[in-house]
Amino acid sequence: MSREKKIFGFAGLGLMGGSFARAIRVVSGNTGGQWLRADSILALDTNPRTLQSALESGIIDEGFPPERACEMLRRCDFVFICLYPQDAIDFARKHREDFKTGAIVTDISGVKTAITSEFPALFRPDVDFICGHPMAGSEKEGFAASDWNIFKGRNYILMPLPANQPENVRFFKDLMWKIGFTRITETTAGEHDRKIAFTSQLCHVIASALVESAEDAEITAFGGGSFEDLTRIAMINAPLWTELFLANKQNLLSHIAAFETALLKMKNYIEEDNETALVRTLEQVREKRTAMMRRESFPHQKEFSTK
Repeated sequence: MSREKKIFGFAGLGLMGGSFARAIRVVSGNTGGQWLRADSILALDTNPRTLQSALESGIIDEGFPPERACEMLRRCDFVFICLYPQDAIDFARKHREDFKTGAIVTDISGVKTAITSEFPALFRPDVDFICGHPMAGSEKEGFAASDWNIFKGRNYILMPLPANQPENVRFFKDLMWKIGFTRITETTAGEHDRKIAFTSQLCHVIASALVESAEDAEITAFGGGSFEDLTRIAMINAPLWTELFLANKQNLLSHIAAFETALLKMKNYIEEDNETALVRTLEQVREKRTAMMRRESFPHQKEFSTK
């Protein structure tokens, strides 16, 4: 992206779209340079009240209903598609001819194989689609809950495509650093979906199942923090996570099966009063989690690849 390109657009202004729009507004005002001084931030959303709220709070400069999407896209140098996975694909396909020549486009959806497999049909050669996934969010929903601080200290997963322009990828990475992400991981769409099925989707399945298994709502009176920590993410956006689970079905089912095996092993040790095996397993788990923590402690702005 050249220094002259300064118009950012958002398709969808919910929690994530709103948070990114806020981040662009804040970072644009704080950089002190020209490379990220947004002349305009535009957004389209199905909810007129969301657009009005974003305008009144100064987060966006113009709001557009879906029927005026073409008008907005033709002006934008950088577009964030902040929609559910299938909606993002449908949006890109519908508006393939409407993106501005030379525009950078990205989406935030939590499954990637589908969009990268359809890439040639979704974006023209003169539009640079950069495939990425911000590992950030909240149990809250909607623009009212948006907050650019949700990106601080978080991971960003980047899946570069052969057609990506190197200068655009560099701009994109710099933007993510300035927004607050502290680690960028480069990988493939397939590897992303396999690992996200474990680190994100399986966790939501377990948290939801744990809440469902509770004998009554009053059990939280006996909580000491463990239940609360484990189940915060069970306050889930049901339509979104249903789509994510089903879109990544085979990867998720594989991880659920592995988890069931580990859970059954623990159950058997307890059932058999096998103290030796239980202590050994818990010690091994502690060592494994400690090793994971060392992997988490990368220096600020660390990049690595899993390709």
